[in-house]
Amino acid sequence: MISADGVVSNCRQLITCRGPLPKRGEALQDLGVIEDGWIAWSGGEIVFVGKGEDFRKEVRAVPSATWIDGRDGIALPGLIDCHTHLPFAGNREHEFLLRLKGLTYQQLAAQGMGIQTTVKATRAASKDELIALCKQRLNQMLLTGTTTAEAKSGYGLNLEDEIKQLEALRALKGAHPVDVVPTFMGAHEVPPERKDDKAGYIDLIIDSILPAVKARGLAEFFDIFCEPNIFDLEETKTLAEAARSAGLGVKIHADEWAPIGGAQYAAESGAVSAEHLINITEDGVRKLASSGTAAILLPGVPFFLMLDKKAPARKLIDQGAVVALASDFNPGSSMLSSMLLVLQLGVYTLRMTIEEAINACTGNAAYAIRRDAGIGSLEVGKRMDLLICDVPNYASLIYQLGVNPVRHIIKNGRVVVRAGKIQPL
Repeated sequence: MISADGVVSNCRQLITCRGPLPKRGEALQDLGVIEDGWIAWSGGEIVFVGKGEDFRKEVRAVPSATWIDGRDGIALPGLIDCHTHLPFAGNREHEFLLRLKGLTYQQLAAQGMGIQTTVKATRAASKDELIALCKQRLNQMLLTGTTTAEAKSGYGLNLEDEIKQLEALRALKGAHPVDVVPTFMGAHEVPPERKDDKAGYIDLIIDSILPAVKARGLAEFFDIFCEPNIFDLEETKTLAEAARSAGLGVKIHADEWAPIGGAQYAAESGAVSAEHLINITEDGVRKLASSGTAAILLPGVPFFLMLDKKAPARKLIDQGAVVALASDFNPGSSMLSSMLLVLQLGVYTLRMTIEEAINACTGNAAYAIRRDAGIGSLEVGKRMDLLICDVPNYASLIYQLGVNPVRHIIKNGRVVVRAGKIQPL
């Protein structure tokens, strides 16, 4: 008999998202749904997934086991937010109001606002203040289903404050239920004091900040904002090679505002992911589709900025690319922390099917941060990260808007949200 110290029983639908990862094309339609599904775990690891009748034959729950009745609800893997800018201070509400009056994101940046506004506020904040802000934001994320989040620096743009952001992220380990995956993004923008010396700032990243990040073990990935007025394609290549030499995985903000070859380079060079892709070219789509590089789409950005143009999710999926969805949570272009809303936007604004969107927020999102061996689906041997939602079927996650159906959350085999309330650590 299989021994279990936790059981979720009687789920109307158990959405397993099982199968080889990443999922492409038709495989994205398969959610591995089990009606009247049961799932059990031991030591935080899933030991059984199946029907109640099989559970009773194969599993023995220990006397002290945690039991949760999933009756009248559905269960699915914890949602994974594979692109956020979590550790920042301040807000950009004033710029939001200016945008509502007609100014564009680019016009604000040209006036010294945009990312630079957040850089100023983040530099002024202490590490403890950043930690507290991150905890508040992670609480919001958790309550709407996020159990793992990638988080980028990039609002320090110097040695001291990039390290401060990344150290704040490291301090969250064990201090919050959501697992945080750290990314160094010193190549987010050129700081104001280096406005006329971009080459010198690139040297600072490569020669000073990146080695310090690596020596302290503060990041797994290095992200570069590849855009004409930020870091062009050749500069992106220089930075990416330095990151690879330091042993970090490469992620690229590509083709958000202008198609300068970022997606093609990401695919050709074996980058972990290309992210945004609102203005990706046909060649970029083809290159990503034939590569192992994940295409991380961020539907919250055109929604928040009220843009007509959106990433071509249907082209990417139909041609076979690995598509993931994420929030791009940040104060300037996507003040959105709910992966439940991201899931819905994937369907309503990117024309993805419900099944594609769920797989893009779970297994493929795990792949996009190199976590697919352990999370992203409900399968024996993986970590027990699971949501129980008060809906009759998975379609209701998209159909029913404006409410939060998440009832219970189990993270690493521990109930961290019960009846919609975060439990003490």
